[in-house]
Amino acid sequence: MVNIDDFVKRLEILLDYYVLNASAFADKIGVQRSSMSHLLSGRNKPSLDFVMKILEVFPDVDLYWILNGTGSFPKSNEQVSDSIKTTAPAPVQENLSGGDLFSEVYYKEAQKPETKYAPEIKNQNLSSEEGEIEKIVIFYKNGTFKAYNP
Repeated sequence: MVNIDDFVKRLEILLDYYVLNASAFADKIGVQRSSMSHLLSGRNKPSLDFVMKILEVFPDVDLYWILNGTGSFPKSNEQVSDSIKTTAPAPVQENLSGGDLFSEVYYKEAQKPETKYAPEIKNQNLSSEEGEIEKIVIFYKNGTFKAYNP
């Protein structure tokens, strides 16, 4: 059985070690800040999901150390590398053709939308009873516009 007071002390050791406050720690492992607060105050007990999230995010935390204080924190280098080896995904082999990482890359120039100009409209019947037209604005589908002053 997990002693809650001792678990909270070990959790505080983690916070000090990683220089995180409770809310930043909660955000980092993906739990609600309120659940972290309830744990630190002793109101709630840690769930298995909470402990597993700590172990996923911080590989140098030993399961037995966080639960009942046995073992060491941080894990020795051999233990950390073993846990990383077993949880790391296999590297993806891609068939990359062409040069190396530093070879020159050629990009196609982006085709600029063709600007079409409307035929110039002479002042043919552009006046109305409300007054003369001050400006004509044409909006294009690509987000551009043209303004004409007759």
